[in-house]
Amino acid sequence: MKRAMRMLGTLAAAASIAVAVPGLSHAADGWLRINGKVYEQPRGCYDSDLWPLSVDNHTDQPVVVYSGSGCSGDQLTVVFPGQHVVSEFGQSVDVPDPNDG
Repeated sequence: MKRAMRMLGTLAAAASIAVAVPGLSHAADGWLRINGKVYEQPRGCYDSDLWPLSVDNHTDQPVVVYSGSGCSGDQLTVVFPGQHVVSEFGQSVDVPDPNDG
């Protein structure tokens, strides 16, 4: 139960950050490393077929790890700027458009 509440709090914080910063470009500033592959100015959804899923977020916005490919399934965790996360069940990472929502 504590884990579920912590996850909900993390997701709420990510949503509020995305909504509170209007006018940003569609791509995140910086770079994102997913299982060793680096994406500059990332945006959209990135799939990986390697497990566990390793994400280094060196962008200016939070990204979301999903359990399914194509950013489908459950939202497993939010990776905030400057964080590194290893997700045992993650399959894809979404860099949300801060102008959506």
